[in-house]
Amino acid sequence: MKKEPATNKYAKSIELLNKAVADEMYAVNQYMYFHFHLDDMGYDLLSSHFKRAAIQEMTHVERLAERILFLKGDVEMKVASPTLKITDVKKMLEQAAKMESGSVDDYNNWANQCAAAADAVTKKLFEELVAEEEAHLDQYETEIENLENFGSNYLALQSIERSKSVASGAQNEE
Repeated sequence: MKKEPATNKYAKSIELLNKAVADEMYAVNQYMYFHFHLDDMGYDLLSSHFKRAAIQEMTHVERLAERILFLKGDVEMKVASPTLKITDVKKMLEQAAKMESGSVDDYNNWANQCAAAADAVTKKLFEELVAEEEAHLDQYETEIENLENFGSNYLALQSIERSKSVASGAQNEE
């Protein structure tokens, strides 16, 4: 008689954690894509915001993966969505805000599901991630407001700052 494999009592938590890994992996890829393009356009401030956010999202992947492994699950290194080829600055910020808002909603929901399954530690992890994703959301919403309030001047100022920095660096080399 064949013995059935034991079921992991944390199977639901592992499933949700892997969904979060996929979402975070997507965010890393999307934000680095935005970073590369913004850097190429000379928008250092926005480029840096996206690079820092991507690094923070990578730490989220690590924390989620550690929890999955602790629960005796396997980390599914899948990306939730393909990288979108967005090069318009406002559309980049709107996409980032949409992604962060979705993560906040999902992580709040998943924290509740973990609580219902008596997994307080995974619940707490999702709650911590909610706070971090809300901070990202606030940042992107602020940048959207800056674009709306200051228009193309906002981006022009970033380009001027880069030009001054590059010129200053060249001057120091002489």
